[in-house]
Amino acid sequence: MNLLIDIGNTNLHWVLHDAAGLGPLQGVRHGRGVPLDLLAAWEALEPPERVLIANVGGDPVGRATARVVRAYWGLDAEFAAVRQGYLGLRVAYPQPARLGVDRWLALLAAHERGAGAALILDAGTAATYDLLAPGGHHLGGLILPGVEMMCDSLLAGTQIPRGDLVPVAAPWASDTGAAIATGGLHALAALAERLHDRLAQRLAVEYQGQAAMAPALLVTGGDGARISPWIGRPLQLVPDLVLRGLARLAQDPVR
Repeated sequence: MNLLIDIGNTNLHWVLHDAAGLGPLQGVRHGRGVPLDLLAAWEALEPPERVLIANVGGDPVGRATARVVRAYWGLDAEFAAVRQGYLGLRVAYPQPARLGVDRWLALLAAHERGAGAALILDAGTAATYDLLAPGGHHLGGLILPGVEMMCDSLLAGTQIPRGDLVPVAAPWASDTGAAIATGGLHALAALAERLHDRLAQRLAVEYQGQAAMAPALLVTGGDGARISPWIGRPLQLVPDLVLRGLARLAQDPVR
């Protein structure tokens, strides 16, 4: 059994992974450290054989997590790193190490599941968009503030009073707080639609005269379920996409 850990900017998620696949997704807010409720949850675990970590939350929380792993099970945590060309996945960045490891693992999971062309939206503290062409060719991506950060930055830079930031189901709002919250969701959803359409157009040109499948739209991240209803395109909500990429990496021998 492996313990797979995804340390994001705000949350830490983990799953157990064995021959049967991935267990239930669990998570906590880490606050740049290891919270007590995580310690309590891990005390109840059977000792894993390996612990693999994807960390974009910063060195302090990564080191703290590795110390807990060592103290609990006497294991050295293995930190995932971007690898150009791994399993045929070609990163678009001239310096692949500059791509966030979470984005790379999500791309790896999409590539390995046979998605072919795909747009991946990882909606968390930041919202990242990555485009994948058939054959494992990463085309690049975009990054925006996530929903909460978008609202917070607007309130911090204006004199708008903080109200109840509750989105409404209607296309527009009749209250300032609702207008801010709904606007953020619209912005992230609209960009997903735009990029998905652009990717489909590119594939239609490149595969002219051939049967080209429509690109998949994969949504993950802590706010994935919150944003998905606002996206007017067929999509798949995959909350553990990054951890699925980490599970594929775990199939390699210990490095």
